[in-house]
Parts: sequence; C-alpha cells; structure tokens
Amino acid sequence: MSDSAQQLRDSIASENTREEIEVRIRGLMMDPVTNMPMVVLKDVNGDDVLPIWVGIFEANAIALEIEKNAPPRPMTHDLMRNLLRSLDVRLTRVVISELKDDTFFAILWMERNGEISTMDARPSDALALAMRADCPIYVNRSVMEAAKAGQKGSRDVNSDELRRWLEGLGDDDMGQYKM
Repeated sequence: MSDSAQQLRDSIASENTREEIEVRIRGLMMDPVTNMPMVVLKDVNGDDVLPIWVGIFEANAIALEIEKNAPPRPMTHDLMRNLLRSLDVRLTRVVISELKDDTFFAILWMERNGEISTMDARPSDALALAMRADCPIYVNRSVMEAAKAGQKGSRDVNSDELRRWLEGLGDDDMGQYKM
C-alpha cells in the first residue's frame, strides 16, 4: 500500500474514532417488555449500554457464534465471511451508524489491497458478521446519545422500565448468551 493510501486510511480511521464509541456484545436476551430478542451492546470504556432488537432468526445466528457452536453447514453469515475471505477482503470494523424512526442502521467497513469501501447493512447482520470476522464494533456517538435520550425522554412507562432494567444488568442477567 502506498504511503498516501495509508495516510488517507489513518485519517479516516482517526476521524471516525472520535465520533464513535467502541462497544462489545454484552449478551443476547429476551426483552422482558416486548418478549423480542435483543442484542445488548456495552461501551468498552464506560457503562453505557445499547439494546438493539433483532428478529428471532438473526438472534439465532448471533447466539450460535456466542456459544461457538459450529453448524454442520455454513449459515448465511458464515458464508458471507467465507466469501469475503476468498476475495481477499478484510472486514475492518462495523459501525452502528444511524437511528432513524426507531430503526438502527449499520455500515460495514472493508479493506482490499489498501482500498477501503463501505456497505450498508442491517445491524443484526453486521453484528453477526463482525463476530465471525473478529473485527471491532462501534456505535456512532450521536446514535448512543439519541438512544439514551429516547429511553429517558419517553413517556411510555415500558420504555422507562426497560431503561432502569438495562442500567441494572449484571452478568447473571445475561443468561447463557453472555460474552
């Protein structure tokens, strides 16, 4: 890779890191209010948590990777990882980039031969792929703030209950799907 390409890459990474919070998947659990699966992301340098509700099939894909259970045949996200590898594409980061109308959006950051490209993705797919590719996960700072404001500012009693419940989560609360 040329020096100028590396400088551009470093500049992009530096700029994005200031606006992003690195998170880890804390666990996967059922929302006690909606009875829907959710992935709980936790700030690696703080106490903020971000719940992202996912579908049952997406939750299953994430649970398989949390448990390190290898299915007999590749699942969709395993196939995606294998395809990227076969094309010499490296997934460098996943970013939960936007929260719009109660829907989260994500971006996959990929590198091939020194060229960086991005691709829109559903957060559940991005998270499942990030786990398989062992790449870092980030949340845009504005998304974390908007999600916190939405949880705290809601007049819905269920949202207030959920916020209090999330703030008090301990390791035992994550059940078998904790990281």
